[in-house]
Amino acid sequence: MLRASFNALRAFEATARLRSMSAAAEELSVTHGAISRHIRSLEDSLGVVLLTRGKQGTEPTPEGLRLAEGVAAAIGVLQSTLEQLKPGPLTVSCSASILTHWLIPRLARFHQRHAGVELQFNVNYGAVDVVRENIGVAIRNTMIAPPDDVVVRELGTEWVGPVCAPDYMRQARLRQPADLVDARLLSTKTRPAAWQEWADAAGVSGVPFTVREQFEHFYVLIQAAVCGLGIATVPRMLVLDDLNSGKLVAPFGFAPGPHKLALWLAPHARTRPDAKALTDWLTEELQDTEARPAAAA
Repeated sequence: MLRASFNALRAFEATARLRSMSAAAEELSVTHGAISRHIRSLEDSLGVVLLTRGKQGTEPTPEGLRLAEGVAAAIGVLQSTLEQLKPGPLTVSCSASILTHWLIPRLARFHQRHAGVELQFNVNYGAVDVVRENIGVAIRNTMIAPPDDVVVRELGTEWVGPVCAPDYMRQARLRQPADLVDARLLSTKTRPAAWQEWADAAGVSGVPFTVREQFEHFYVLIQAAVCGLGIATVPRMLVLDDLNSGKLVAPFGFAPGPHKLALWLAPHARTRPDAKALTDWLTEELQDTEARPAAAA
């Protein structure tokens, strides 16, 4: 009977998935040499080559790919079983912008309703392995393809529009979309087509959009707009509080953009009462946010 250690299988699966022994060593907090020894031992036990090594990294052979898929599935089942036996805090994944500008300002309402639920956060706005990273619920938009094993709940259209500080609106004399030609347009690297997406959604044509400055994330972009550095097109949900406080104005209102908001529910969290409570509350809050008229426009 073949005897393969769990550590060797885990080291191989991480290497095959990441295509790098160094990356696998970093993920598992071991040395590169330990990863190499584990994989060599596994190949000797099986009598087959599992990885091809090259200057650009490692690639699984057909046999290696089959083993990696099986080990990944087994680790997923093990993680799910352990989570069901002794659930820890429910992990919520969302972008830093949603966390700081939308979720945290509303989180007290959730805890008032569900005082016993303990949450922790995974800050991520892209694709994610919900089982490996033990994520129960993720907030995403439909720009990101969900994993095959999650339950997806679409929550409605994401509204978008240009926002700026009140003083900047007066200084730049923003009265109609054509005035944006001479304005200082701001954008993010995560959504470089935001201005054109808003123009298409709002029926604005004939205005050339020249972005003067790009920022890494929406939360930095929003702060730049609050500080009067220019005008930015952003999802409305991220600026509702700034609009209501008067820090920002929306000169041309908001329009339903091309993307939808969605919740992902991980397979290991489907039967958890705290996950149901959170997804129901998030659904209610997000739908209320996107259905609310932009009164501060």
